[in-house]
Amino acid sequence: MKPVGYVRPQSVEEAAAAHAGRAGARYLGGGTNLVDLMKLGVETPDLLVDVSRLPLDTVEERPDGSLHLGATVRNSDLAAHPLVRTRHPVLSQALLAGASGQLRNIATTGGNLLQRTRCSYFQDTSKPCNKRAPGTGCAAREGVHHDHAVLGHSAQCIATHPSDLAVALAALDAVVELCGPDGERTVPVTEFHRLPGDRPDQDTVLRHGELITGVTLPSDAAGLPSAYRKARDRASYAFALASVAAVLDIQDGVVRQVALAFGGLAHRPWRARRAEAGLLGAALTADRLTEALDAELAHAEPLRDNAYKVPLARRLAHEVLTELATDQT
Repeated sequence: MKPVGYVRPQSVEEAAAAHAGRAGARYLGGGTNLVDLMKLGVETPDLLVDVSRLPLDTVEERPDGSLHLGATVRNSDLAAHPLVRTRHPVLSQALLAGASGQLRNIATTGGNLLQRTRCSYFQDTSKPCNKRAPGTGCAAREGVHHDHAVLGHSAQCIATHPSDLAVALAALDAVVELCGPDGERTVPVTEFHRLPGDRPDQDTVLRHGELITGVTLPSDAAGLPSAYRKARDRASYAFALASVAAVLDIQDGVVRQVALAFGGLAHRPWRARRAEAGLLGAALTADRLTEALDAELAHAEPLRDNAYKVPLARRLAHEVLTELATDQT
């Protein structure tokens, strides 16, 4: 048995210092992903920095109308919060579509963003995996990959990011707040997760020692019609084969604001900028919607067994945006 150190810091600064001082340190929040990976031998930290009791567990409205979500707010509490449900239903729906009630009761906002891929080859230490052990290869490319990436993948990795929450946050232009040994900084959530490139072992742009302290939802999309929809192998407690988070505002028959993000298709939540550009400033007709989605998904590179994801994502997005538009007529 490998010994593991444990500390419970009293402040964010103390947590960042403890983590930065050990190359093998990991932050422990709810532990719903990290502890599983430790049991599998995928994660082998030599120090756990327990941040679960830091004062980061509130949802607060700021003077500018934005909403601040503390990093240790539990998923169940966030999904049920009145301001989230009324202003950003896409976020509440995404959270309720993820995991089980028991897991949502312990999983945190920050931890949800940092969860690692559920690729079976990543979780099996007897198999080659560039994400787990750089340079060993990607067994999924020629193996079982029906639920793997069709957008933004590389020769090194075809894994997908599993978070439902992160997809909704991408559609809301959320900003991730970080604190580390070098101080505080913010990163747009659309830039927080990395595409695999030649370093698939690096999931995010986090620097060693940095801790997620919160997430800010700008006021721009507050109160606008929004929705999240997810396709999966079974009705509950399953990760997305494809998912869609959308925000849509139509005024006088014209799209005034639109945001679209896909989940289950890439190494990170995929913000569909090309599709948005094709919809903004025009009437949302069926033909225009199809054209815009085709422009986005034309860049997909499906593998042997996951080409179905492209039409699946197209249908999900078409249905969600059509329903949001219909509700505004």
